[in-house]
Amino acid sequence: MKPVPFAEALRVWLKIGLLSFGGPAGQIALMHRLLVEEKGWISETRFLHALNYCMLLPGPEAQQLATYVGWLLHRTLGGIVAGVLFVLPGFLLITAIAVAYVLYGELHWMQGLLFGMQAATLAIVVEAVMRVGRKALRHPALYAVAAAAFIAIFAFGVPFPLIVAAAGLIGLAGHRLAPRVFRVGKPQDGAAADDPGPEHAQPSTAWTLRVLFAGAALWGLPVLVLLLSLGAGHVFTQEAVFFSKMAVVTFGGAYAVLAYMTQQAVDRHGWLAPGEMVQGLALAETTPGPLILVLTYVGFLAAWREPGTLPPLLSGVLGASLSTWVSFVPCFLWIFLGAPYMERLRGNAWLSAALTGITAAVVGVILNLSVWFALHVLFADVDTRTVAGMRLPVPELESLDPAALLLGAAAMIALLRLHLNLILVLAASAALGLAHRLATT
Repeated sequence: MKPVPFAEALRVWLKIGLLSFGGPAGQIALMHRLLVEEKGWISETRFLHALNYCMLLPGPEAQQLATYVGWLLHRTLGGIVAGVLFVLPGFLLITAIAVAYVLYGELHWMQGLLFGMQAATLAIVVEAVMRVGRKALRHPALYAVAAAAFIAIFAFGVPFPLIVAAAGLIGLAGHRLAPRVFRVGKPQDGAAADDPGPEHAQPSTAWTLRVLFAGAALWGLPVLVLLLSLGAGHVFTQEAVFFSKMAVVTFGGAYAVLAYMTQQAVDRHGWLAPGEMVQGLALAETTPGPLILVLTYVGFLAAWREPGTLPPLLSGVLGASLSTWVSFVPCFLWIFLGAPYMERLRGNAWLSAALTGITAAVVGVILNLSVWFALHVLFADVDTRTVAGMRLPVPELESLDPAALLLGAAAMIALLRLHLNLILVLAASAALGLAHRLATT
């Protein structure tokens, strides 16, 4: 891997954090475009290898992918900077909107800006599926794996871990039956796919122990202190415990766990009303950063409503910060613990074959995320219906949003056909979205 100046990497990670709209599909697309296509800091093969590992972990895969690549480029500091900057802009924006919501109610101008950016992200998502699919699916058998993964998760709701396990087994079988199909592709432009990697990427027992102790202190100690000082019934303690559990069980990304979070936050804890939860989910879908950042909004409202002796706004900000902290610290822990071992195994033929199968399945999963995102951007009402034994998301055609369709189509032409600058397209889309919202309210 070629050396990358830290200051340049810092600017790119901040750019990614500010522009990471569109959920996992859009975020993976953005990183692929910047890190692989434009900068050439990491090869296609290495990018997919890291993505495969992050897909296996609990938590937001795109944020963990940023942490992994940042760690590869600039050690622990690089991983921390990349992971934090991926989350920080969205956290600050959601917290600010939550403050404005409890003080002033609806903010139509902000909704307009986010609406425009969300519609434009459709183009980034489409480009991601095309680019990753073209390079990862080198054989009809891999297309078949991708198609099977898409059908399994889209039509039958098969849990993501089962899809990954099945794809890995297919890859292992393929290594024996068709080794030329299930093998790592040729090195791509940018960073050589078969280089040994940086020296710090070699695993060691001392490193593993340091990460475990640091993770336990940063993650577990605050929860323990809150439990002992405030008691199990305090809202801060409840948030710390609940979102710590969420950090461990969120396999398959935010989509797999949003329903559970909604049920627990609304029905069990009563932290917010059903309508407010829907608004929070929409907010997380239209702001930069992982979709799971809806927990910031939930944490704010829960603590704002039960401030104790604190001013409500201060309590809300502390609740938002605490919920975000205990949810994302484990994400860094998984990467810093496991990535060195994944790098050591990168040249293993059996693992490469398994990951080739998983990569194909991931393309199908990204396609599923893209379809889900497109449906919810373009249509106001999307129902789940059972058709021939399949549970399919079916949009209500009369709920089609013409403005979202026009903005999305214009952004696709601008990015995919005219190859205009990404930031320029997003800024123009945001301005058009604002104008539309102001004209219709």
